[in-house]
Amino acid sequence: MPLALLALAVGAFGIGTTEFVMMGLLPEVADDLHISIPAAGHLVSAYALGVVIGAPLLAAATARMSRRTVLMSLMALFVTGNALSALAPDDGWLLAARFLSGLPHGAFFGVGAVVATNLVAPERKARSVSLMFLGLTVANVAGVPVATLVGQHLGWRATFLGVSAIGLVAIASLALLIPRDHAHAPAVGLRRELAALRSLPVWLALGTTVAGFGALFSAYSYITPMLTDSAGYADSSVTLLLALFGVGATAGNLLGGRLADRAMRPTLFAGLTSLVLVLALFPLLMTTTWGGALAVVLLGVAAFVTGSPLNLMVMEKAADGPSLASSANQAAFNLANAGGAWIGGLALTAGLGVTSPALAGAVLAVLGLLVAGIAYAVDARRTPRTATRDRIVATHRPRPATAEAHR
Repeated sequence: MPLALLALAVGAFGIGTTEFVMMGLLPEVADDLHISIPAAGHLVSAYALGVVIGAPLLAAATARMSRRTVLMSLMALFVTGNALSALAPDDGWLLAARFLSGLPHGAFFGVGAVVATNLVAPERKARSVSLMFLGLTVANVAGVPVATLVGQHLGWRATFLGVSAIGLVAIASLALLIPRDHAHAPAVGLRRELAALRSLPVWLALGTTVAGFGALFSAYSYITPMLTDSAGYADSSVTLLLALFGVGATAGNLLGGRLADRAMRPTLFAGLTSLVLVLALFPLLMTTTWGGALAVVLLGVAAFVTGSPLNLMVMEKAADGPSLASSANQAAFNLANAGGAWIGGLALTAGLGVTSPALAGAVLAVLGLLVAGIAYAVDARRTPRTATRDRIVATHRPRPATAEAHR
C-alpha cells in the first residue's frame, strides 16, 4: 500500500481524537467554564452539527479544486477550529469553535476516500479506504484515552492544542506524501457532483449507513451504564473497556476492507447480520463481567466490518461525482450518531431496562438489512442479466459508465 495512505490516516487520527475526546472531558470543561454537564454536552452536538453541514457544503464548494489542496485546506480549518477551542474565553465561543472544528470532518473523509481509491489497483480499493479509516479507529484505542488523560492533568485546553499539533503533522504529511498527479480532481464541477446525488442507489446506500450505524450508536451511547449497572464493572474500568471497543473496531475495519475487495455486498450483508445478532445478545452477555467485555469487542468488530463496503458503495453509485456523495455519507454517519442515541434514549426512558438501547439498535440493524436488500433488488433490475453476477457481488470493479447505471 502507498505511503500516501499514511498521511490520510494521520488526518483521520486527529479528527477521530477531537470528535470523541470531548465526551471524556465534559466534567473538566463544565467546571472551568462554570456551566452544567448537560450544557457542556451541547459541545458534542455542535461538533456533529458542523459535520452534517460542512460535509456536503465544503465538498461541493471544492469540486473543481485539486483534491490534494482540498485535503490540506480542510486540515488547516481543522487546526484553526481546535486552536480556537483551546483559546475560547467562554462556553459561547467554545460552542462556535467546536462547530468550526466539525466542518471539515465529513469532507476530509469523503475526499480522502476518493483519493485513497485512486492510489491503488481496483482490487484493493476497499482495503485502501479501510487503511485511511484505521486512523479513526486507532484514535479510539490510543488517541482519545491519552488526550483525556492530558486534559485531566494539564487542563482541557492543552488537549485541544495537542490536537491542533496533530493537524499540523497531518498537513505536512499530506504535502509530502500525496502525489500531485494522483490528487487532481477531473473536471467534474458542482453540477455533475449534484447530479450524482439524484441517483436512487446513492440514497439507498446513504439510508443503509444511517440505519446500520444508528444501530451501533443506539447501544454505544449508553454502553457505560450497561457495563456498570448490568455487567458489574466499576466506573474506573470503563475507559479500558472503551479501548477494547476501539480494538474491535480496528479489527473489524481491517477485516471489512479485505473482505469487501473480494465481495463487497456479501460483506455488507454479513456485517449487518452480525450486528443484529451481537446487539440481540447484549441482554445475555451483559449479565457477567467477561460477557460485557466480549460484547464491547464484538460490537466494534460487527459495526466496522460494514464501514468500508458502505463507503465504497456510495462512491461507486455516484461515480460521476464521488467526492460530494462520499462526503454526504460522512454526514449520514453523524445523523446515525444523533438518531441512534435518541432512539436508545427513548428505550431507556420507556423503562425497558438498561440494555434496552441495544435491542433498539438490533431493530435498526434489521432496518439497515432491509434497505440494503432493496438496494440489491434495484441493482439487479438495472444491471444487464449477463453481468449480474460480477457487477452485484463485486460492484466496485471498474466498468464503463453508462447513462442507465447512474440514473
